[in-house]
Amino acid sequence: MADWRPDLISAICYRDPRAAIAWLKAAFGFELFMLIETADGAVAHSEMRFGDGCVMVGSEWSESHKSPASIGGLNTQTVHIQIKDDIDAHCERARAAGGRILAEPETQFYGDRTYRCIDPEGHIWTIGQTVAQVSREAAEAATGMKITGWI
Repeated sequence: MADWRPDLISAICYRDPRAAIAWLKAAFGFELFMLIETADGAVAHSEMRFGDGCVMVGSEWSESHKSPASIGGLNTQTVHIQIKDDIDAHCERARAAGGRILAEPETQFYGDRTYRCIDPEGHIWTIGQTVAQVSREAAEAATGMKITGWI
């Protein structure tokens, strides 16, 4: 097992995890660093790295672990990727790879520019890039909301 593992890893189920691995590489720039295959060549487990983060990509494995493609497009979580540069180019890369863009890149009140994308099996991904440092007071003024725990 690799020395490097983040403390929190999301695991995502796909009908076709091999296609998902290829798509995540092409669309978002993930790097495959672990692949476990069954004797017949099916993907049993995989882990993909993005910066200092990781996501597990695997097959549907029970009635409770399904791809959105198998449950009418429903999602119980979304995954967020924080990038360091050129979110607009990143969005175009995802679009060119077949991602459906739900929300075009837009600067948010908290200083990140974000876009939202649906992958070929219906998982929702949000991608953000910090483009401005915003104080808690400025964010509260912009939204009318009270914010606690602002870093």
